[in-house]
Amino acid sequence: MTTRNDQTTLWEMAAAAAVVGAFGWWALNWGMDGAVHNRRTQTLPDLKGRSLSAALDLLAPLNIGLRKAGVEFNAAVPIASVLRQDPGAGTVVREGKIVRVVVSEGGRTVLAPAVVGLPLRNAEMMLRQAQLLLGEVGTQYSLKAEKGLVLAQDPKSETSVEKNATVNLVVSGGAPPAGVTLMPDFSRKTLSSVHAWAAGAGLQVAVQTDESSPFPGGTVLTQTPAPDSALASDAKVTVLVSGRRGAAPDAGEKIFHYELSQGGSDSQVRIVMVDKYGERELFNGLRKPGAKIDVPVQAAGGGHVKIYVNGVLVEEREL
Repeated sequence: MTTRNDQTTLWEMAAAAAVVGAFGWWALNWGMDGAVHNRRTQTLPDLKGRSLSAALDLLAPLNIGLRKAGVEFNAAVPIASVLRQDPGAGTVVREGKIVRVVVSEGGRTVLAPAVVGLPLRNAEMMLRQAQLLLGEVGTQYSLKAEKGLVLAQDPKSETSVEKNATVNLVVSGGAPPAGVTLMPDFSRKTLSSVHAWAAGAGLQVAVQTDESSPFPGGTVLTQTPAPDSALASDAKVTVLVSGRRGAAPDAGEKIFHYELSQGGSDSQVRIVMVDKYGERELFNGLRKPGAKIDVPVQAAGGGHVKIYVNGVLVEEREL
C-alpha cells in the first residue's frame, strides 16, 4: 500500500525531472541560437545564367552551400546554367545557408525537314508538322527546277534548331527571261558540252584537271559558278575535269533504279548522288504510287545515293 508520504515523494521527483528537462531544453536552444548567431552574415550573389561550377565558385568563399532543386526547358538560358535561385540575389543570410537553384535544360529542339524540291505549299506544311515556321521566301530563276519548287533552305535539312524557329526558303521562278543568262549544270557531262555552251553565250572557260579522278577523261567534276547562278557578260567560268587517260573499267555509266510503294497519293521524289566531289541531283519530280524511276549515274570511285520522298530522307544506297 502506498502511503501519503510516498505519493508526495513521487510528485517531488516528477517535478524535479520536469525542471531539469526544461532547463536542458533551454540550454540546448540557447547554445544553438548562440552558435547560429555567431556565424557571419553574407549577401547572396546573382547566380542566374552561371554554370553550376561557376555558382559553386562564387558561394564557396562565403561558406554557403548549393543544391540543385530541379530543371526546366528555357531557350533564353544556356543549358546546365542557373535559371533561378532561392533565396534570391541580394538576400542577406548567415554562413551555412543552402541556396536552391533550378537549372536550365536549354530550349526544345527539332530537326529541320528536307523541303528542297517540294512545292512551296507542301514545304510550308512540312515545316508546320515539324513545329517550325516559314520565314522569308525568295525567288530565283532556274534551269533545273520548275516554277514554284523550293531550291534552297536555311537552316539546311537535318539541322537541329529551336522549336518555332523560322526557316527561310528560295523558290524557283522558272526559266529566266530574255537577257538573263544562267549557269547550266554540267556535273558529269563532257568538257565539249561546256565549250559548246560557252561559245554560244560568248564566255571564256578556264579548265583545271584532276589526274587522280576515276571518271573518264574530260568528265566535268565541279564548276564555278554553281548551277543556276546569274552570269554577267564578263563572267569567269571555271570547270574541274577528270584528267584520267584511257578508259576506266569501273567508270561506265550505270542505271540507278527506284520504285515507289503502292497506295497513297502522288509523291515528290528527289534522288541525290553524293561522292567526293559533292552532291548532285539525279532526279526531281512528281510520281504516282508504284512508279519506277531509272536514272543514269556514273559511279566511279564509289559514293552513295540519297532518296527523298516528299522531303523526307527514306533511303540511302551505296554504289
